[in-house]
Amino acid sequence: MAQTNATIAKKARSRAEADFATWLMMAKLGSFDDLPPNAQDFLNRYRARFGEMSEAKSKTVAVNEIYLTYYKEMGGTGPAPEPEPRPMAAGGDNVVKFEKPRPTSKPAAAPATGRAKRPMPVLLIFAAMVAVIVGIKFLVK
Repeated sequence: MAQTNATIAKKARSRAEADFATWLMMAKLGSFDDLPPNAQDFLNRYRARFGEMSEAKSKTVAVNEIYLTYYKEMGGTGPAPEPEPRPMAAGGDNVVKFEKPRPTSKPAAAPATGRAKRPMPVLLIFAAMVAVIVGIKFLVK
């Protein structure tokens, strides 16, 4: 079954975004030399543009370059469809600050219709154990 250009474009776009993020993180962690040559080329062009334009614009251009390359590699024909723009986060980052969950209020008491099961008092359990032990000793003699 042949894929449509729209399907190829969607897959190529997703792969380009994921690969670029991975390559950028690897480069930041000092593994630039371990990247494949094509990844190094894309990142070098990204860094060169970074001095001329904002970081967000430079990332967008780099992802678009990778997308066009992947679109052709995956068998897309004709010009690559323009992807739908994704909404950017307010801070331009997708990291969410972890917040400790707030404690919830205690559950309401059991309804009056059903009899709530009360835990057996510890003293009653102790008395039952003593009675069993005394009974066993009495039966053994």
